[in-house]
Amino acid sequence: MPHYHISFQTPLSGYLQIKAMFTQIAAAEISLQLPAWRPGRYELQHFAQKLQEITVAAPDGSTLPCRKETKDRWRVETNGQQTIEVRYNFYARQMDAGGSWLAPDFLYVNPVNCLLTVVGQEQEPCTLSVDLPAHWQIACGLPQPEPHTLQAKDFDLLVDSPFIASATLQHQVYEEQGIPFHVWFQGDCTPDWEQIIPHFRAFTREQLALFETFPVPDYHFLNILLPYPHYHGVEHLNSTVITLGPAEQLMAPGLYKELLGVSCHELFHTWNIKQIRPKEMLPYDFTRENYFRTGYVAEGVTTYYGDYLLARSGVFTAEQYFQELDTVLKRHTVDQGEQHLSVADSSFDTWLDGYKPGIPDRKVSIYHKGCIAALVLDLEIRRATQNTRSLDEVMRRMWQEFGQKGMGYSEEDYQRLAEQAAGVSLERYFQEMIFGTASFEKWLAPALAYVGCQLEKLPSGQVHESLYGFRLNATTPAATTVTYVAPDSPAAQVLSVDDELIALNGRKLENGNLPHLLTGKAEVEITLFRQKHLQTVTLAPDGQLHLPQYRVSKLPSATPEQQTNFNRWLNQKF
Repeated sequence: MPHYHISFQTPLSGYLQIKAMFTQIAAAEISLQLPAWRPGRYELQHFAQKLQEITVAAPDGSTLPCRKETKDRWRVETNGQQTIEVRYNFYARQMDAGGSWLAPDFLYVNPVNCLLTVVGQEQEPCTLSVDLPAHWQIACGLPQPEPHTLQAKDFDLLVDSPFIASATLQHQVYEEQGIPFHVWFQGDCTPDWEQIIPHFRAFTREQLALFETFPVPDYHFLNILLPYPHYHGVEHLNSTVITLGPAEQLMAPGLYKELLGVSCHELFHTWNIKQIRPKEMLPYDFTRENYFRTGYVAEGVTTYYGDYLLARSGVFTAEQYFQELDTVLKRHTVDQGEQHLSVADSSFDTWLDGYKPGIPDRKVSIYHKGCIAALVLDLEIRRATQNTRSLDEVMRRMWQEFGQKGMGYSEEDYQRLAEQAAGVSLERYFQEMIFGTASFEKWLAPALAYVGCQLEKLPSGQVHESLYGFRLNATTPAATTVTYVAPDSPAAQVLSVDDELIALNGRKLENGNLPHLLTGKAEVEITLFRQKHLQTVTLAPDGQLHLPQYRVSKLPSATPEQQTNFNRWLNQKF
């Protein structure tokens, strides 16, 4: 049975000391493997770059030959030893929901970042002990047979079980259908449990009703509240890590809304991706890319339900839900990548650049375009069945036919179940919204009309965006560096990304005065620096609306039938 031990001597250094004991070794040579990526983020992250000074020893303390074979695999000559001990240091200084962090007052570890395994022993039961002060507590989804000791049935479960250890954890438990849901907070925050627990109960109950059964016997929300603005969440088998900030604003409307949204999203992942998994990821191969094209299901559908179920359960008002939809639309339309790469192909390319802005107008986000596509599909199914079925039916059957049976699904499976739920062909929807590059407006506007809502296309709040089609660095009101130029806009002919604008019609740009200088103007002369060279260009509007904003709202003239459809969809009065 592999056993891991984590300790730390100098917390401010960021270094953890890790020992791994492996037994029942029969081969003359073995391979030690460190994961190259983690579930929930589909890109190679090369955790091996954070390991320091690996040594391998026999029980008598003698050193065994060890040489590196790949970026994250080592070959060890056992010299006939059946038991070996591997020692190394790991730099735990990545504070987000997928990293690990060592501080004097708490320890946070994602084991997938830092634990090696012997190739061939991945299915063996394993334990992890942590050298901690006696009064510290561990928050984790794994059982703790002894104080500060975690137990897992295999390596995959161990590395999919992050933990927080400290003396200051705050903890409450609620139950739904006899299942305990643990809510943990670490950080300088004051949770209002009387507000939090009823809201968590509401969206948990809604999800359990949708899927009917829960995949795991318990669940843990592991929240780390930070002293600065932050937002991130990562799903695990029976837990999630959520990092938010600023901590003192936990119960303020803005941050509390984020807590609810990410918590509902991550709980939905307990079914969708942790159990309902693409066939290409069953099982995970942590040594290389696991290419898959169904990110619009794994992340897009989850993003949709993460906010939608908060409205359906009564936690969000319809207006609050529409605000979240507007944010998704804003992020989706940050450029025109939708015209060039489908959401299915963008899913494949998460392993290339899916989590980086990338070059302009190349791709879409599986979260944002996937969310819009899921909303459209939900409403299309409701329209085709007069509200007797919905996307709920599709996801429930995905759970029953694939997740519960431990089978991976394909793109064809998802389309088949969607069409069976709708009772009609959805080929055009899939070819245009999922596998094609049709504009989201083409599908979203009529879908919203079915439930008495409209997609409004409005001018941007910035005159230079609407008239000329370029954006400026938004970090400060006075920023004048071009960050995006819309194709086929007036700006596309004369401006480039990174141009530094310095004057308009001879007047220096300063103190955020650009909107005022544009008032009443049409054709303008802009002076700028491009690659340190001074230039002057002329911009004239073309009569088109560029870089618009989108807003979802109720139709003032909604018919009684549309209002009924709205109620059946959102479980709220129109």
